[in-house]
Amino acid sequence: MRRESGPTLTYNRDTLPFPDNLVPRPTSMRHWADVDPARHPFAWDGDEEARLRALVMEWVPPVLSGMAGHWQAEYWCADQIDAIVRDRYGNWAQGWNWCHRHGGPVGSWVCGTSSVTTPDETATGVVGALLEWRRWLEALARRFVELAPPPDASPEESSWHLERASVRLVTMALDSGAEGGWHALAARSLGWFLTSTGMDWAEADQAVERAIGGRFESWVDPGRAVIESVGEDLAVDLTGHAPYRDHREREGLENLHDRG
Repeated sequence: MRRESGPTLTYNRDTLPFPDNLVPRPTSMRHWADVDPARHPFAWDGDEEARLRALVMEWVPPVLSGMAGHWQAEYWCADQIDAIVRDRYGNWAQGWNWCHRHGGPVGSWVCGTSSVTTPDETATGVVGALLEWRRWLEALARRFVELAPPPDASPEESSWHLERASVRLVTMALDSGAEGGWHALAARSLGWFLTSTGMDWAEADQAVERAIGGRFESWVDPGRAVIESVGEDLAVDLTGHAPYRDHREREGLENLHDRG
């Protein structure tokens, strides 16, 4: 006797209670206030590391897809981990996986295909990447304080400070280990710097885009002359004054910036 087939069992993966389905999509990181360490406390100790490791390891599949499976399990795992990190630490942490290969300052993580392996190794990579990202933001915060024009600076003085800030922040991005797309990190750092001084993020983005003007390319060190030219263009654009140079009374400040 022929048996009647039962109902087809189907499910929608996008509605299952995975972290990636439950955690809201990340918001923008356009304004420095979105990631400023002073506004976003980060408590880290051995207990917190153990907790994050446990959360990550829970979502590493016991069997990975590999190339034959188009890395589906690895990509899926990376998405769950990203949601866990953002949910636990806040929006500032979304840059934890901005790796060197994709122009970011993080060396401990690459992507799902390269970084999702065993549960223990994967958790180690996530912890390292998160701490690298936090250190990068804290280093930027220190530089922003050092490089910001004084509140009472004249346009001429502000121009000098902006040119110096641009040169040093671009160089910092270039030296971060970022590879292809390093100029996105440079542009983001400059935009954050300008918003940290009170500028609207849209105005800051436009000013940075005008100053760089397509002169930075992936995998290419533009050289000191081009970096300084971008800094001067940014300063003139925002103040209407060319930055003065070779002022002996500012030699100490120049040396401070260079040491940073």
